[in-house]
Amino acid sequence: MPYRVTFVCTGNICRSPMAEWVLRHHVAEEGLDAEVDSSGTGSWHVGDGADERTVETLRRAGYRSAHIARQFEPGWFDRYDLIVALDEGHLNALRAMAPGEEARGKIRLLREFDPDAGPDLDVPDPYYGDDAGFDLVLEQVEAAMPGLLEEIRAALKED
Repeated sequence: MPYRVTFVCTGNICRSPMAEWVLRHHVAEEGLDAEVDSSGTGSWHVGDGADERTVETLRRAGYRSAHIARQFEPGWFDRYDLIVALDEGHLNALRAMAPGEEARGKIRLLREFDPDAGPDLDVPDPYYGDDAGFDLVLEQVEAAMPGLLEEIRAALKED
């Protein structure tokens, strides 16, 4: 059975789809048996594509993207092995909707996987800013990838 990862941000049009497509790229490159997707804590953008600045930032960095925003649902906890929040607000929202300790144990912050992240583990929301904010998000997402990939490899070895 594949290892299943989802990324969660606010509206599922900026940070979480960017993290999704970066991880998808690395998982495919390594041939890991993992499924990757994303969603948001809110419903504002359900059915929309990713923010055009997200798509452009990914394209410039050599990543693909195809995305339709959706909202994370409480019934999905059983579906995933790892649920990755992009900031503390998402982490708290997910913990509040988790049906129990096992589900809460699946939730992590993305920057926990970056040993150089420092004490602030939030990936800032670039939505109201300029292109530099999207570049920063990509930089932080990429910095977390080695640790996240190691987590996936270790979990796959256990199975």
